[in-house]
This record gives sequence, structure tokens and C-alpha cells, in this order.
Amino acid sequence: MANNSTASDISTHRLEQHEYENNFSDIHPLLDGYQASVEASRCYFCHDAPCVVACPTSIDIPLFIRQIASTNNTGAAKTIFQQNIMGGMCARVCPTETLCEEVCVRNEAGGKPVKIGFLQRFATDGYMETGDHPFQRASSTGKKVAVVGAGPAGMACAHRLSALGHDITIFEGRAKSGGLNEYGIASYKAVDDFAQKEIDFILSIGGIELKTGSYLGQGLDLDTLRSDYDAVFLGLGQGGSNNLRLDGEDTDGVINAIDYIAQLRQADDLSQLSVGRRIIVIGGGMTAIDVAVQTKLLGAEEVTIVYRRGISQMGASKYEQDLAQTNGVNIVYWAMPVELVEQDGRIGVVRFERTSLDNDGKLNSTGDGFDLASDMVFKAIGQVFLSDVFAKNQAPELTRGRIRVDDNRQTSLGDVWAGGDCIDGGDDLTVAAVEDGKVAAMAIDKFLTSGEV
Repeated sequence: MANNSTASDISTHRLEQHEYENNFSDIHPLLDGYQASVEASRCYFCHDAPCVVACPTSIDIPLFIRQIASTNNTGAAKTIFQQNIMGGMCARVCPTETLCEEVCVRNEAGGKPVKIGFLQRFATDGYMETGDHPFQRASSTGKKVAVVGAGPAGMACAHRLSALGHDITIFEGRAKSGGLNEYGIASYKAVDDFAQKEIDFILSIGGIELKTGSYLGQGLDLDTLRSDYDAVFLGLGQGGSNNLRLDGEDTDGVINAIDYIAQLRQADDLSQLSVGRRIIVIGGGMTAIDVAVQTKLLGAEEVTIVYRRGISQMGASKYEQDLAQTNGVNIVYWAMPVELVEQDGRIGVVRFERTSLDNDGKLNSTGDGFDLASDMVFKAIGQVFLSDVFAKNQAPELTRGRIRVDDNRQTSLGDVWAGGDCIDGGDDLTVAAVEDGKVAAMAIDKFLTSGEV
């Protein structure tokens, strides 16, 4: 049976200042020129390279690596940016171990894959430091496009449309642009305010006006945007979080993981963040890993991720699971929460039951239970799209609770496109959102210049 947990277990300043700085330093420091050259020389420069097919944005990976190998780092960066204007952030946060690097031919040769993500960062970071921009903005077409949401999908769409000569206004609800890149990923993956540096880099093409504090459904409505602009792109993300649907979910200490990560990402002083001693994270995706590792790095003594299925079903990659465990996080598979127990006015114990799959693949409780003491519980079981942003407006059709789009990311409304994880089938990956924005931009450009879709 778990030991009692009290409110006194929650505190700030758990570590010395130098420990915070060390714990939240860059998880993968930038390669130097020699290291990049050596790594680039490992590439086979395959014809019909599988890594290109595996990249959601179809970056010509063998080409940019060959350019690095020949010290043409500017050319390498431009090759990347041509397909992915957020190549810098993607080099940091992409699960390359399950995308391009997983299919690297080096794996078949019995070795380790080429470090494609590291090489991509080497090229893009170096180019961004020059202050140049890889695109030249075309002459103005006089057409105006509204982009709602300044996350990866919205920024990629706005950038490509601006490059094509259209005038763009981005409406963003929060105080800063960047979406999950700014608010929702682990701090050690994007240090030195890189998310905002990348936004500045994107906006430097010109022709893009950014309006923050503008929420769709709160003083900003879709009908008006469609009337005032020639086309609209929706990169709304998913504004709501799934609940556990258990009694006691509103107990003090039961927290949405994404909200805590956002607070951490915006903190000027990490020592001021409250963190518990015994933490439970419920979920199995990247958000679960990010909040678990970061609370451990903030000084939590025990951090346990509990996931209802097995290791192979976990949304977080094997690399991320290993990262959590090497940072001292425990992962318990095949268990689900059934009761949240309050003690002294806040969460004290979480009761779990073991799970298993029946012959039809349905998840069931085995009836075998156990308790874990906890003074903080993080819910990381996914997010939901909030369709009430379309209230009293003509709304695009939804499928499975998200916006239905075609292959060009066009919605059921002829002048509205959408991308990112607000669309049906959309992934919660920066690289996938960038591709959505890019594809939509090309379709919008065709619509604006020829009237075709």
C-alpha cells in the first residue's frame, strides 16, 4: 500500500542553480565542422533514397548531406528550407529514429544510421546565423489570405504564400507564435529561445502581418474572415485535453501535462516552478515523456509513467522511452487508473488495475490492482479539437471530431483550407504540420491565381 503524500511535498528551489542550468542544457549540442564532415562521409548517397520517402516534407536528404560533405553548407541549408522552412526545429524535435533514420540503408549494413537530424541542424543553424533568407518574395499579387494559428502548419503556409507574392495576416491567440514548438515540447530540445528565433527567420521574408491575442470564436469569427480575405487557412491545433473521467479529477495536484509544460517553457527562472516529490504521469505519448523527464530534471524524487498498453503500442518512440528511463523515470506498462484518492486536500494516491488484451484485441482489466503514492498527477492522454470556435458561423465539415480535408488540405468550404493536428488524420508532429501548411499554400495559390482547386 502506498505511503501518504502531503501538500508539503510540493516545493520550489529543489536544486542548486547550476543544476537547473545543466539539466536543461541542449540535449544534443551542435556538431562542429569536422564532426559534420565525418558524419556526412558515412552517407551512401542512395539513388531513390528511402530516407527521402520517409521524410514527411520530402527533403532531398542525400543531396544536402553531399553538399555538407563538399563544404557547401549554404547549399545544404537551402536544399532543406526549400522543402521545410522549419528545418531547424524539425532537426531538433523530429522523431528521426522512426522516420528517415529508421530506413537508412546503413541499418541494413549492420551499422548505425547516418545522423540525419544532427546534419540537418548543422546546416540550418549555420545558415540562420548569417541573417540571410533562402527565399525571394515575389511581386505582390494583391490577394489577401488569413492564417489562423501561428503554429508550424500556419507558419509554413504563411511563409510559402508570402514567397508567392500574396499578403498574409496571421491571427494567433497566444502572446507568442510557434504553437507547440513554443509551448508544448521539452525545454532541453529547443534551448536559447530557438522557437522564436525561427519565427523571426520565417517572418523576415516580409509580406506577413502577425496579430497575437486573436482567438477564433472570441472576437474573431470565420464568416468575417471569409468575407474580408480571399482565402483562409486554419492551423488551429487542438485546444482541449482528454480527461481521465474519474471521480476526483478536479483534486488539487491533478494537472494537464500540456499546461505544465507551457508554464515551464515560459518560466524565466526554473527554480520557481513547483514540483512534487512523487509524480505520476498517465499516458504514453511524447507529452508524457516530456513532462516526466522535465519534472525529474526539476528535482522530483520519483517519477513514474503509467501506460495502459505495452511498450510496442506506446506513442512515444523507443528512443524517447529510453531517454526517460536513463533520466531515472520509471515506466509501468499494462495498467490503467481507476481511482484518484484525495489526502489532506490534494491528490495522495492513485489506484490502478492491471490490463490485458483479449483475443479480439480489446483492452480489459485483469482485476489485479495496486496503489501508487503521488503528490502530483499529470494527465497526458491526448488532446481534442474544440469545434465550438465555429459557433454561429458556417463551419467546415468534421470527421471523427476534427476538420475533414482532401489531399490538398481543402475543407468542405471552398475558400478554406486547414492543416496540422486539427484535421482528421493530422499528426501531432512539427514536420507533418509543416507539410500540411506547404501543401495547402500551393493549393491556395492555384485557387487565387487561376480559380482552380
